[in-house]
Amino acid sequence: MSSAESVGPLERGLTVLRALSAPGADDRMRNSDLVRSTGLARSTVDRVVSTLDRLGLARSDGREVALAPRLMELPGAYLTACGIPAALGPAAERLADEFDESVSVAVPDDGVAGVRFVLQTTRQRTMSLAFRIGDLLPAERCAPGALFAAEWDADGWRAWRGRRDADPLDAGFAAVPPLSRPLDADAFEQRAARAGVDGWAGDDQLIEPGLVAVAVPVRDGAGRTVCAVSVVSHTSRHTLESLRKTVLPQLLSVQGELEASLAAPRPAPEAAPVRDTSLEAKRELGPGFLQSLARGLAVLGSLGADRGDGMALTAVADATGLARATARRSLLTLEELGYVASDGRRWRLLPRVLELGCARLSELGLAEVAQPHLVALVRRVHESASLAVLDGADIRYVARVPTVRIMSVNITVGTRFPAYATSMGRVLLAGLTRDERPPLPEALPALTRRTVTSPVELDGIVERAAADGYALVDEELEEGLRSLAVPVRDGYGRVVAAVNVARHAGDGAPDEMREALLPALREAATLIEADLRALGTAGRPRSL
Repeated sequence: MSSAESVGPLERGLTVLRALSAPGADDRMRNSDLVRSTGLARSTVDRVVSTLDRLGLARSDGREVALAPRLMELPGAYLTACGIPAALGPAAERLADEFDESVSVAVPDDGVAGVRFVLQTTRQRTMSLAFRIGDLLPAERCAPGALFAAEWDADGWRAWRGRRDADPLDAGFAAVPPLSRPLDADAFEQRAARAGVDGWAGDDQLIEPGLVAVAVPVRDGAGRTVCAVSVVSHTSRHTLESLRKTVLPQLLSVQGELEASLAAPRPAPEAAPVRDTSLEAKRELGPGFLQSLARGLAVLGSLGADRGDGMALTAVADATGLARATARRSLLTLEELGYVASDGRRWRLLPRVLELGCARLSELGLAEVAQPHLVALVRRVHESASLAVLDGADIRYVARVPTVRIMSVNITVGTRFPAYATSMGRVLLAGLTRDERPPLPEALPALTRRTVTSPVELDGIVERAAADGYALVDEELEEGLRSLAVPVRDGYGRVVAAVNVARHAGDGAPDEMREALLPALREAATLIEADLRALGTAGRPRSL
């Protein structure tokens, strides 16, 4: 691609995103740190950060910047387009339950002769074995790598040797501990050849001491290995040979099912990608907004609508609302940088897109997602705000931002209250069907003189909260305390949490509280839900 066709702001924007996403990077980085790590001019970094902040892909206060959950929409586009998590997720869950071991699915990243994980189903143990979605491993140090290498041509092996010669101790792979001495190249070639013949591969503590794995390939209709499914265990439970005997027969027996699932027609996208709105942002922010970066990232995200055979230039232009020439320049730049590939007519995403914050953001929990929105809510309404989840018949606080006042509500993260007497509890119960709700005893304790204790009356209150989309509790939990709550839903529409604001009951009437605070409360919940949907493209955030 000629320099005239390259989209410089897109290149520089992706450079900044890689620096923010780099393993070992701080959760928040100063703009000056980005200047040092990227080699870009301070003015360029400032404009890139301002643009990413405006797009909702990062959060900046003018001095420091952090990745925002919405960035996950970019790696999520790859995960949607490849179809692997959706197709193989149910089978991976079933296998993990059957074996009581972690199950991973990985794809080849030929750009670095490596392996990236796209699906992970873990077992909860003290010694947990898990990779993050997007983690990159050297092909020679994992079972899937041998399966992929079995199909390399001369160019593939040449690329691998070049990478290995440049980084013999794997210092550039943060997901694995560095080697003390280089691995034997001939031994890997022999493992790859054997995997091609045997139809499976093993990892006997190549990734790190104590970890063993068995993997089988999942092929497409042309016989090409698209991904590999691994069962991962620890030497405290298995040797490689005992793991092979335990899991390989079942893995091979379901191989055809996995391949059929992957080959099955994919549903059409639920919604069209967001169209180009960069002109409006450019008018708002002026020279601080890089329109070419915004358009290039829109092009990258639009390729999530691919359903297996790539997208034509016309389809990309239509999805983004961009001119064909503008979309083409972005695609050529992304191809040059290794994020997309083309057969000359159609374009598809490559696994390298997963390096854009996926591993880091996929670790975010519900509280971490909600916290910045709670901070913004408190600044707006000047009242304390909290997030809680249902824990049996109680609510449990998982995030909280207090307001600074002489008289304030003193609640800490981890505090539990009975759900029936709280606003958050009532909207959480309202998110369940009647059969799912925990049963209430006939004799509920009255926590104050206002507490509703009749199960029949409470059932009506919960049903009303479901219809209204909020609940207001006035001095039922504690004298003098009034709270208002709304539900928070995940990408599947399920109520997973509740957010509330609380104030002293002497500060106006209940109706005044509802009118003054409900719009801001609902807006905060909507923003949290948007972040959860973005993270849900790479799997739901882990439970708390």
